[in-house]
Amino acid sequence: MTHYFDELIVSALRNEDNSVVLRELYKTHYPMVVNLVCSNSGTEQEAKDVYQECLIAFYERVRQPGFTLTCKIKTYLYAVCRRLWLKRLSEKKRFPDIAPGEVFPQIEEEMAEIEEAEKKFMFIGKSLDNLGEPCRSIIEDFYVRDLSMDDIRDKHGYTSAENAKNQKYKCLQRLKKIFFSHYNTTP
Repeated sequence: MTHYFDELIVSALRNEDNSVVLRELYKTHYPMVVNLVCSNSGTEQEAKDVYQECLIAFYERVRQPGFTLTCKIKTYLYAVCRRLWLKRLSEKKRFPDIAPGEVFPQIEEEMAEIEEAEKKFMFIGKSLDNLGEPCRSIIEDFYVRDLSMDDIRDKHGYTSAENAKNQKYKCLQRLKKIFFSHYNTTP
């Protein structure tokens, strides 16, 4: 569950389904790159250049046999863009007294936030795995598959959409309990 959508994107890129997927990646993650570059002495045009270079590198990497994505696409793209931007800053000597491997404090903070979000996302996936049926299906139907309460009522055999909504609420409470018991006990 953790990387389900990312795996679909990688699969689509491998199967020649490129233009729509790349356009979606561009729309989804471009604001993150603009923020990174513009908050670290760059312009929006430079952010666009860095992101295009990053997407090309990502696409070529995905197409290589044996490539396995070990993190979320967002994390991968952010890390590549960060490296590309630091390289450009170094080449332009905008920050001549920064050592090649040194990272700006703001970037470190952003990476820490992304890593924390990744950790939470991983625990949500584990929590869903431990939730059991029908709760897991109800939560996925509503939040992942975007089904209406009427659709969930029909699929799961509830007498009304209100009953389905109540069950979804109970399942969500159970999911939160499982999540926080896992998340709070893990370093």
